[in-house]
Amino acid sequence: MTEIGTFMFADLAGYTALTEAHGDERAADLAQMFCERVCSLELDHGGRDVKTLGDAVMSWVPDPREAIALGVRIVDVIGRSHGFPAVRVGMHYGSAVRRGDDWFGATVNLAARVADLATAGQVLLTDATRRRAGRLTEIEVRDNGDHRFKNVAQAVRIWSARSGRHGPPLPVDPVCRMVIDPARAAAQTTREGERYWFCSEHCLEAFDS
Repeated sequence: MTEIGTFMFADLAGYTALTEAHGDERAADLAQMFCERVCSLELDHGGRDVKTLGDAVMSWVPDPREAIALGVRIVDVIGRSHGFPAVRVGMHYGSAVRRGDDWFGATVNLAARVADLATAGQVLLTDATRRRAGRLTEIEVRDNGDHRFKNVAQAVRIWSARSGRHGPPLPVDPVCRMVIDPARAAAQTTREGERYWFCSEHCLEAFDS
């Protein structure tokens, strides 16, 4: 069966650094929590969870406007939480082949590539998604130019999206890559005039060493 919709991938940026700093158990707990929180947000936007892949979630949202809104919420609500890794999101609108509870095809593959292109705190979408979504309210979109992807014949225009009411980003622990609220930081230090905040004394010690 072929269906049309927006296919989205969201994952934790810096998951490897998190695992190295805090171990497999803590990293796995945060990955599970992330997947559960994404699934809870999907319901508000008519989306559904397709599958989880380690620290990543693949979602299907029929309406691209709702998909963009969901992506922004994932970054703002989850990715700005104290003690949680930053999040990145990528999506593409198009058709894909459904087999059971999963989808396959070029649309899904491109959505995954777009997610890989995103950096911490970014929501990236293809031009196809942007055009299909129409007018967006309370969401700012910016043209990121054309990008080439492996095994994709034509260059793809990419846009970034963010909330129109976004605040300044919270600092990130330079060791484990967790987002840190300075008021709740376990430790901090200043090096060459630049201040760093940490989730724990352990990360501060690792930074010093």
